[in-house]
Amino acid sequence: MSKITIIGGGNIGLSLAKGLVKSGQYVAAEITLTRRNLANLQEEATFGFQVSDNNAQAAVNAEIIVLAILPQQLRNVLEELKNTVRVGQIIVSVVSGVSCANIKEVLGADKLVVRAMPNTAIAIGQSMTCIAADDSADKEIKRVEQLFESVGAVVVIQEDLMTSATALCACGIAFFLRAIRAASQGGVEIGFHAHDALKMAVQTAKGAADLLLQTQNHPEGEIDKVTSPKGCTIAGLNEMEHHGFSSAFIKGIKLSAEKAGGLYND
Repeated sequence: MSKITIIGGGNIGLSLAKGLVKSGQYVAAEITLTRRNLANLQEEATFGFQVSDNNAQAAVNAEIIVLAILPQQLRNVLEELKNTVRVGQIIVSVVSGVSCANIKEVLGADKLVVRAMPNTAIAIGQSMTCIAADDSADKEIKRVEQLFESVGAVVVIQEDLMTSATALCACGIAFFLRAIRAASQGGVEIGFHAHDALKMAVQTAKGAADLLLQTQNHPEGEIDKVTSPKGCTIAGLNEMEHHGFSSAFIKGIKLSAEKAGGLYND
């Protein structure tokens, strides 16, 4: 019997499956992956995962069903599942902009639905995943939390903050990558070869993030350590702020949150 069925064998679904096996929570044979075209899951089948192109059949005996699909695909998938899903199964949705209530409208109000929002760093076990539910029991929330702790860090939040989490954590990956890219381009302009500049920018960004994670200090506290009176760091920071660096970042996150909230209805 499959303990977990992941509907949608795309990047998020596959990364979660591999993370669960790597962590030792599951063996590959306990995980079923579904996709409309089974040819796209051949490699996973050789690793021992169960594969299927029939969502309803794959979900029948699963303890946990993960919906790792696009918002546009959700209505059809829920219609396929509504006569299969039973009380007691945990349905985990990683679909952007879709509430627990939206899913229960089709599957039934008595079903257990938990939302999760990972990001693409799930592929290397470094996701920032936010989890929320409307009324699921603590036990179910804890179980879903453990699933995603196998592929990164987890924060449990209120459901009305899920679109905000999408903007800050899922879209946020692209924002930080663009900042790193910009830093590397600045490096080229001041004299470094492109590959050296990128390596330097990436490691510097990683060091900055690790500083905060390991010391639990506030960013401004670490910034103060680098900024000396009349120094080059404060001059650079102030020039960036004069051109709206922080403001642009904040506005981008706000706009992404607005867009994330409308994905399902669009």
